[in-house]
Amino acid sequence: MALDLGPRGITVNSVSPGIVMTRNSRYLVDNPGLAAQQTARVALGRLGEADDVASIIAFLASDEGRWVTGQVIDASGGTAL
Repeated sequence: MALDLGPRGITVNSVSPGIVMTRNSRYLVDNPGLAAQQTARVALGRLGEADDVASIIAFLASDEGRWVTGQVIDASGGTAL
Protein backbone atom coordinates (compact mmCIF):
# COMPACT_ATOMS: atom_id res chain seq x y z
CA MET A 1 0.00 0.00 0.00
CA ALA A 2 2.79 2.42 0.87
CA LEU A 3 4.29 1.94 -2.60
CA ASP A 4 0.93 2.43 -4.30
CA LEU A 5 -0.12 5.48 -2.29
CA GLY A 6 3.27 7.14 -1.81
CA PRO A 7 3.22 8.94 -5.19
CA ARG A 8 -0.02 10.60 -4.05
CA GLY A 9 1.63 11.85 -0.86
CA ILE A 10 -0.20 9.35 1.35
CA THR A 11 1.76 7.58 4.06
CA VAL A 12 0.79 4.10 5.24
CA ASN A 13 1.93 2.79 8.61
CA SER A 14 0.67 0.61 11.41
CA VAL A 15 1.20 0.53 15.15
CA SER A 16 1.64 -2.75 16.99
CA PRO A 17 0.94 -2.14 20.68
CA GLY A 18 1.74 -4.38 23.59
CA ILE A 19 -0.64 -4.76 26.51
CA VAL A 20 -2.33 -1.42 27.08
CA MET A 21 -4.46 -0.78 30.14
CA THR A 22 -8.01 -0.34 28.87
CA ARG A 23 -11.42 -1.58 29.96
CA ASN A 24 -10.62 -4.87 28.26
CA SER A 25 -7.38 -5.40 30.17
CA ARG A 26 -8.56 -4.35 33.63
CA TYR A 27 -8.72 -8.06 34.51
CA LEU A 28 -5.02 -7.65 35.27
CA VAL A 29 -5.88 -5.37 38.19
CA ASP A 30 -7.80 -8.24 39.77
CA ASN A 31 -5.00 -10.73 39.12
CA PRO A 32 -1.74 -9.30 40.52
CA GLY A 33 0.21 -12.46 39.67
CA LEU A 34 -0.73 -12.27 36.01
CA ALA A 35 -0.09 -8.51 35.96
CA ALA A 36 3.40 -9.07 37.40
CA GLN A 37 4.08 -11.82 34.86
CA GLN A 38 3.07 -9.58 31.94
CA THR A 39 4.96 -6.57 33.32
CA ALA A 40 8.12 -8.67 33.67
CA ARG A 41 8.05 -9.22 29.88
CA VAL A 42 8.23 -5.46 29.19
CA ALA A 43 11.70 -3.89 28.96
CA LEU A 44 10.38 -0.58 30.31
CA GLY A 45 8.96 -2.35 33.36
CA ARG A 46 5.33 -1.31 33.10
CA LEU A 47 2.23 -1.97 31.05
CA GLY A 48 1.22 0.61 28.48
CA GLU A 49 -1.35 3.36 28.77
CA ALA A 50 -3.56 4.56 25.94
CA ASP A 51 -1.55 7.80 25.71
CA ASP A 52 1.62 5.81 25.03
CA VAL A 53 0.13 4.51 21.79
CA ALA A 54 -1.96 7.58 20.96
CA SER A 55 1.11 9.82 20.90
CA ILE A 56 2.76 7.59 18.29
CA ILE A 57 -0.38 7.63 16.15
CA ALA A 58 -0.62 11.41 16.49
CA PHE A 59 2.99 11.73 15.34
CA LEU A 60 2.41 9.51 12.31
CA ALA A 61 -0.70 11.50 11.37
CA SER A 62 1.06 14.86 11.75
CA ASP A 63 3.36 16.77 9.42
CA GLU A 64 6.28 15.63 11.57
CA GLY A 65 5.60 12.05 10.43
CA ARG A 66 5.41 12.91 6.74
CA TRP A 67 8.65 11.06 5.89
CA VAL A 68 7.65 7.80 7.60
CA THR A 69 5.83 5.26 5.45
CA GLY A 70 5.59 1.51 5.07
CA GLN A 71 6.47 0.89 8.72
CA VAL A 72 5.11 -1.22 11.53
CA ILE A 73 5.90 0.68 14.72
CA ASP A 74 6.38 -1.56 17.76
CA ALA A 75 4.74 0.24 20.68
CA SER A 76 5.10 -2.52 23.25
CA GLY A 77 7.55 -0.95 25.67
CA GLY A 78 10.11 -3.47 24.51
CA THR A 79 8.06 -6.65 24.89
CA ALA A 80 9.33 -7.96 21.56
CA LEU A 81 13.03 -7.63 22.45
